Amino acid sequence: MARFSLLSLFLLLIAGAVAAYAGSSTFDDENPIRSVVSDGLREFETSVLKIVGHTCRAHVLSFARFAHRYEKKYENAEEIKLRFSIFSENLKLIRSHNKKGLPYTLAVNQFADWTWEEFRRHRLGAAQNCSATIKGNHKLTDVVLPKMKDWRLEGIVSPVKNQGHCGSCWTFSTTGALEAAYKQAFGKGISLSEQQLVDCAQAFNNFGCNGGLPSQAFEYIKYNGGLETEEAYPYTGKDGECKFSSENVGVQVLDTVNITLGAEDELKHAVAIVRPVSVAFEVVTGFRFYQKGVYTNNTCGTTPMDVNHAVLAVGYGVENGVPYWLIKNSWGEDWGDNGYFKMEMGKNMCGIATCASYPVVA
Repeated sequence: MARFSLLSLFLLLIAGAVAAYAGSSTFDDENPIRSVVSDGLREFETSVLKIVGHTCRAHVLSFARFAHRYEKKYENAEEIKLRFSIFSENLKLIRSHNKKGLPYTLAVNQFADWTWEEFRRHRLGAAQNCSATIKGNHKLTDVVLPKMKDWRLEGIVSPVKNQGHCGSCWTFSTTGALEAAYKQAFGKGISLSEQQLVDCAQAFNNFGCNGGLPSQAFEYIKYNGGLETEEAYPYTGKDGECKFSSENVGVQVLDTVNITLGAEDELKHAVAIVRPVSVAFEVVTGFRFYQKGVYTNNTCGTTPMDVNHAVLAVGYGVENGVPYWLIKNSWGEDWGDNGYFKMEMGKNMCGIATCASYPVVA
């Protein structure tokens, strides 16, 4: 099919948008919704207005800018109207929250045209049972802990990654902890394979794109003979057949250290004096739009069965009088505070200390 110019695309939509919507016909791959270029935002806004209507022009324009910025691809006018409706509800949630004066703010991001159910399906794993950590094996000492800690400043935290449309957060928490431990131990960076864990770690009570736990992943790596590098076993973001090869192992695990369930004092001690620690917590609906500040919530749970998302605690501190955990996420650098967020410390907020562990590497 010949490629249309932007002007041709725009004129085509003006002439045919209403008819296309009335007949529920599908736009082709060269339609204006798919093919708008960066300098065509005004035309794109007009295109969306033609389809959605002018009942709430401010929301329509916000939606158009959102779709343009995140290069959203909608198949037809019906889907555009559906995604606009979802976006509008999420925008109301965000604005309502930001009027409350809480210690964190929300903002429109790449998830703003998804329902909560879609988000749970694509970004979160099934709830995991962390009861194995009821009695941990991390040893507390009498050392005086620093008032703040940020392992990024010591250069051992690897770059933020993006898990994509797969509930594989547990694998990114695992590799994040291992990459930090490797850099600390050997003085050089490494990128390790999440896909090997997705494909191969089921025997240790992990479920690929449907969830798992870093502590169980560490055990798999320990008894399986190691974890391959990212280059040797690249990420696909979907469940696949195990292709592990011992020839490409980048790191081996000697032991797993668990934090006692709910013991934030142990977790703080480990983060302060050892290195970044894998943690898990319960994500509830508003968290997906986190922008900045110290996240706090009184609706998320704190029991061993509540956690549905694994991340990496890389430090802690205090902001505006509120103590926090500094946490690396796996939803890309465009999410949150350059891929990071802060979680209130001292209340086992959303179960942040119910399922924490770190590996010892070789």
